[in-house]
Amino acid sequence: MAKVLVLYYSTYGHIETMAQAIAEGARGAGASVDIKRVPETVPEEAARKNGFKLDQAAPIAKVEDLADYDAIVIGTGTRFGRISSQMAAFLDQAGGLWASGKLNGKVGAAFTASATQHGGQETTLFSIITNLLHFGLIVVGLPYSHAGQMTVDEIVGGAPYGATTIAGGDGSRQPSEIELQGAIHQGELVAQTANKLFG
Repeated sequence: MAKVLVLYYSTYGHIETMAQAIAEGARGAGASVDIKRVPETVPEEAARKNGFKLDQAAPIAKVEDLADYDAIVIGTGTRFGRISSQMAAFLDQAGGLWASGKLNGKVGAAFTASATQHGGQETTLFSIITNLLHFGLIVVGLPYSHAGQMTVDEIVGGAPYGATTIAGGDGSRQPSEIELQGAIHQGELVAQTANKLFG
């Protein structure tokens, strides 16, 4: 049974919800799954003042944890078309794992959220994927086997590069059923791939 880590950063809870859906899909495909989050770098007073969701159940990850998994799925909200500083700060500490090759050949995937449909989702996915490739991971996207991402009947996230959701300018929009199904499907594909390689 492959071991999957869903590693995320979520300011307001949207990515947290997507992480749970990724994990659901991976477990459903026969993987052992842990959900962990990266440390918050914003001072607590400022985070509370700005409505950050600080009461998330997932434990805080340590960089060395990454070596313990067969697959690593990384999610973070977009920040001006790239990954959040919190996730970047965490991944920037993984130089030792990179130098020792401890992540080579593992399975990787990316997911994200933005306020608007055109808020940089695909560039953020590629920002994550760039890190995954540098670490030597084999990348799994979200192919059009998740047909929901092609709908024009409603506003919807999703890209062939990874699952996404749209939060709305005020953060009030929660992940839709189609977006959650995309995350579940991507989790399934990650687990299936990891099980073939490591199961």
